[in-house]
Amino acid sequence: MHRSLRYLCLVALASACGKMDHLGKAPSFTPVSDGPEQAAMFGSDLPATLEPHRATDRASLWASGRQSLLGDRRAMQRGDILTVVIEIDDEAEISNSTSRSRSSSESMGVPQLFGIPQRLDEKLPEGASMADAVSINAAGRSGGDGSVKRREELTLRVAATIMQVLPNGVLSIQGSQEVRVNFEMRELLVSGYVRPADISRQNEITYDKIASARISYGGRGQITDVQQPRIGQQVLDAVLPF
Repeated sequence: MHRSLRYLCLVALASACGKMDHLGKAPSFTPVSDGPEQAAMFGSDLPATLEPHRATDRASLWASGRQSLLGDRRAMQRGDILTVVIEIDDEAEISNSTSRSRSSSESMGVPQLFGIPQRLDEKLPEGASMADAVSINAAGRSGGDGSVKRREELTLRVAATIMQVLPNGVLSIQGSQEVRVNFEMRELLVSGYVRPADISRQNEITYDKIASARISYGGRGQITDVQQPRIGQQVLDAVLPF
């Protein structure tokens, strides 16, 4: 018994440790250093083959390459940065209705059978007769209605970093953004895979062109803590069957 109480106390303390960093103050930002984006920027992979340096034409005012005035400056390599445009405006409405009814009636009597029913009628209580020996009636009806209506609207822009260039040329991207307003931290996370051809000339890509897109928009802070049920209440909701 004492061991169970000790275990419950440890679980309660562990669940509260994550909220101690903003106790009486604004929540802290996630450190940028030593993050996956910084590792991708500082640890760029070496190219498979070195591109030969093309000498600048003496008769031309412009140099060749990505950094030139007319060069392609879209994100293509590990550590490059591109902008992810998130414009979600979805609306869904589903309505279902079911109805089922059934009725049955069964009756059985033995008015004549070699005179046996008449003899049994004499032995039965007053009012009972074998002419209407068994009568069964059954009726059942069920109906159900269901309706779901949802509307979501989200417009955001976030910078993402190319984490890896896959062998087939697809780019693995990941980006995060944190905005602190008073005592509430709003967090935006995005990750997925994109094709270089889908990146626009403005170095932007829309969310609907990101494969395996993972977009998270939430927050942490005093307002979020108040909106969430207590840890004990969540445990009871998961354990209690009623």
